[in-house]
Amino acid sequence: MKKKSFREVIAEAMSEEMRRDDSIYLMGEEVAQYDGAYKASKGMLKEFGPKRVIDTPISELGFSGIGIGSAMNGCRPIIEFMTFNFSLIAMDQIINNAAKIRYMSGGQWNIPIVFRGPTGFAGQLGATHSQSFESWYASCPGLKVVIPCNPYDAKGLLKSAIRDNNPVIFMESEQMYGDIMMIPNEEYILPIGKADIKKKGTDISLVSFGKLMKVALNVADKLDKENISVEVIDIRTIRPLDYESILSSVKKTNRLVILEESWPFSSISSEISFFIQKKAFDYLDAPINRITVLDTPAPYASNLVKTWFPDEKKTISAIKKTLYLKI
Repeated sequence: MKKKSFREVIAEAMSEEMRRDDSIYLMGEEVAQYDGAYKASKGMLKEFGPKRVIDTPISELGFSGIGIGSAMNGCRPIIEFMTFNFSLIAMDQIINNAAKIRYMSGGQWNIPIVFRGPTGFAGQLGATHSQSFESWYASCPGLKVVIPCNPYDAKGLLKSAIRDNNPVIFMESEQMYGDIMMIPNEEYILPIGKADIKKKGTDISLVSFGKLMKVALNVADKLDKENISVEVIDIRTIRPLDYESILSSVKKTNRLVILEESWPFSSISSEISFFIQKKAFDYLDAPINRITVLDTPAPYASNLVKTWFPDEKKTISAIKKTLYLKI
């Protein structure tokens, strides 16, 4: 076991897979000579050379299309977006090509490609650089969407994503790249499509993913001191979503709160809420509650960010409201 940062395990997962399979390569803006915009590909150019770690112009549509075409011809590309806000330029390639070629070719072509990079709010970067698009991508059949919450999960899930024969959207967070965790020396992979119960509890289920898992776990620890037992579920994979783990937890606790950092309309919490009320309505002792960002573009002013973004206080309030406790 050794302590490693989130950015280190991203580079490590890619490097281990590239040593294993010569058809894998990394392409994106500043991934090579600069070691990655967030140093998540540090040392890879030196080891693998410029034919497998490829710097590109600012052309997301172009290099995404090149990646998809190469995936049709036997390669297994990893395409890095400097931020998923910039992936909007490549949406036509991702949605109309990567997600649909296997279906439209009757299975003649697999598209083993990973689109990865940071997502969500990362500080005072303005509204156009502070968006969460996991529900956009997850709504499209043919794509898998993965959002790890810590370095251990990130390494195991990224290795699985690279080995997958389908296009995978792998979303990280700029605010997690410095997070440090003990990582096993031996190789491991984690399955895509399986949630993880980060903390067991009996009174209420709290579902979250990505960097907001820190908020969820801190809230659960604080509420333990008030004799409120919170079961914390990290869904890890947005699509395919592990509905059964959430359902099983709700049947035990009879209450559900969902915490996410995207807008409330057509969000992941909307999908989960519909599923639970359909499959476990008779088990619910209170309406499902959720905490999201406010339904506006991200503000820049720090005082407005505190109002806009989910935090521990809002989460505790939602949990106590769902438990019919005094706030």
